[in-house]
Parts: sequence; structure tokens; C-alpha cells
Amino acid sequence: MQDLFSVEGKVVIVTGGSRGIGEMIAAGFLANGAKVYISSRKADVCNATAERLQAEFGGECVSLPADMATLEGIQGFVDAFNQREDHLDVLINNAGVAWGAPLEEFPEVGWDKVMNTNVKGPFFLAQKLLPLLEKAATFDEPARIINVGSIDGIKTPIFDNFSYGPSKAAIHHLTRVLAAHLIKRNIIVNGIAPGPFPTYMLSTGVGGGGDAENTDWDAVGKSNPRGRVGKAEDIAGLAIFLASKASGFTVGDVITCDGGSVVS
Repeated sequence: MQDLFSVEGKVVIVTGGSRGIGEMIAAGFLANGAKVYISSRKADVCNATAERLQAEFGGECVSLPADMATLEGIQGFVDAFNQREDHLDVLINNAGVAWGAPLEEFPEVGWDKVMNTNVKGPFFLAQKLLPLLEKAATFDEPARIINVGSIDGIKTPIFDNFSYGPSKAAIHHLTRVLAAHLIKRNIIVNGIAPGPFPTYMLSTGVGGGGDAENTDWDAVGKSNPRGRVGKAEDIAGLAIFLASKASGFTVGDVITCDGGSVVS
């Protein structure tokens, strides 16, 4: 019963790890002794975040920039990772995008970009990393895949982002499908459905213009049953639970991390 939540020494990938929820998750794993690889489309931002997280939390944080919405970008990332590691303990599919527009004006490009990044990308990245996940996996210490969805995939979104909620509902169900297929291969798949967190994406929706640092998050949090927005330890703690032996019998679940938004 000791070290139930230990992730020390694990090799972890966090896609979309340069900011927002991905950065919060990466920080939590670094602070608890894991080696973390982060990716994002913008190389300069990804590199800067890796340096900052490593300086603040210790451990080793490696930047591997990539576009996770294309098969070429995914393959390039996998090739670069293969040059550095011979196994993978935890894959966290967090990279995601949204697109806002009125219903009558919603464009095809907004549909395709969101579906490609939020659904297609996680599937094909998991597919191409399966050999490394299986290499790390044993019956007693399974490898992990954690898919980051959203409460907008459970309830109706309040914003005019018509492809985002369906994409997150799809990643929730993909989580269950992959879990059923991979549990016999000693890979446990689960998902997280976050609610409001102080991120660029939410800031654009609540009038902050994407300026997460200067958005009035106290005001945003007043509408949440918990009375606040999420903190880094909330989302990192849940991800660490799902990556540790504490969750060894939790398979194919999608756990909300939303301050009670869905149930209320």
C-alpha cells in the first residue's frame, strides 16, 4: 500500500504540453520524478516551456515540437522520440483545438481542424506508439494512455464551437474502445473531462482575448459550483492517479475534473 501514487522514473509524453492544461500536467509529473516529453506546434514556445518547467520543478523535460493533427507530424514526433527512448510508460493525449463561429457561418475548415487534432491525432499517435507502450507494460505494471476530453463532450457547450463538443464526445468514446482492446495487452486507457481551467482556450471564450494571465478568473469561477476555476494540482493530481498503480483496476473511464459543473 506504499507508493500508491508514485510516478518516479516513468517516461511520459504530454501532447499540447507547452501551455494550459498540458503544461499543468507536465509540471505535476516533473515535480514527482518523471521524465517528461512535451509537444506543441510552435517550436519556440515548446522549447521555452520545457526549459521553464525543468528549472522550476526539476527532473528532465524534453521539447519535441510537432503538429499532432497530421500523420506526417505524428510520424515525425514518433521518430524523434524513438531516437531518445526505447519504451514509453505513459501517453497523455492532451493536444486540442477549438473553433468558434455562428452556426450559419461555421466553416468546413473549423470542423476538420478540430476533428483532426482532437480525435484523429490521439488515435494515430497511440497506434504508432503501441510498440513502445507494450515494451514498458507488464501484468503488474501496465502502461497507460490518458486521453484529455472535456465536459463539453458530456453536456451541451455554452459557446458557438460546434465541432468542439462532438470531438470531445468522440475522444471519450474512443477512450472506451481503446481500453477494451488494449487491456489484454497490459495497457490501461482512461480519460479526463476537464471543466473550467485558467487557459488560453477558455480565456478566448469568456472575453479575455486569450490572455490567460490577466483574465478575471475569480469572476469566471463564481459561476462554478466549487466557486473557483481549476488549479494545476487538480488536473495534475488526477493525471498522476491515472498513471500510477492506484488506478490499476480503473479501465475505460472518463473522469470529470470540473468542480461539479456536470452533476450540478
